[in-house]
Amino acid sequence: MAIVQEISEFLQKGRAKNVKALVKQALEEGYDPKEILNDGLLAGMGVIGGKFKRNEVFVPEVLVAARALNAGLTILEPKLIEVGNEPVGRVVIGTVKGDLHDIGKNLTAMMLKGAGFEIYDMGVDVDASAFIAKAEEVGADIIGMSALLTTTMPNMKELVDLLKEKNLREKYVVMIGGAPVTDQFAEEIGADYYTPDAASAAEVAKNAVMQKTA
Repeated sequence: MAIVQEISEFLQKGRAKNVKALVKQALEEGYDPKEILNDGLLAGMGVIGGKFKRNEVFVPEVLVAARALNAGLTILEPKLIEVGNEPVGRVVIGTVKGDLHDIGKNLTAMMLKGAGFEIYDMGVDVDASAFIAKAEEVGADIIGMSALLTTTMPNMKELVDLLKEKNLREKYVVMIGGAPVTDQFAEEIGADYYTPDAASAAEVAKNAVMQKTA
């Protein structure tokens, strides 16, 4: 089995040590860092994302696969910078002001990372203006917001309104998610997309960035 395929297999099993060792080995053997990333790490995470969406694996499996992904990336990232690998896009993500829930947000960030995005995770209890400031600073394509409490959902609208106020609304794709959030709510507040789970978020984000750059 080709080493890149092995990286994908071990990542799906959540075997971080093996992934790390194989990424090192692949680099030593002269594999292209982009090939290791795309056909090894991201391909493996893509399989996990698909299984997660079909309820064939659950949150714990995704978390261990993501840990293995991160282990591989720590070795690979310096090499990717050397060869000038561009991410699929940049995402600023966080849980809105007043809300301290982060499991769904963390999972989504991992899935997005696994889809090749550069992630700027703002954590929890994030103010609308802080999201925008970070997006401007890093040149983000997408702003992703999560809310688990119905009482904090209006803070998603606040961000959309603030973008309009600053004449920045067209610049960013706004994605929202969280247990009480719906498609209808996304439409009401003027967000671009609502996704029900982390795997869908990664797919939608990828398509949204392609459309944006097309």
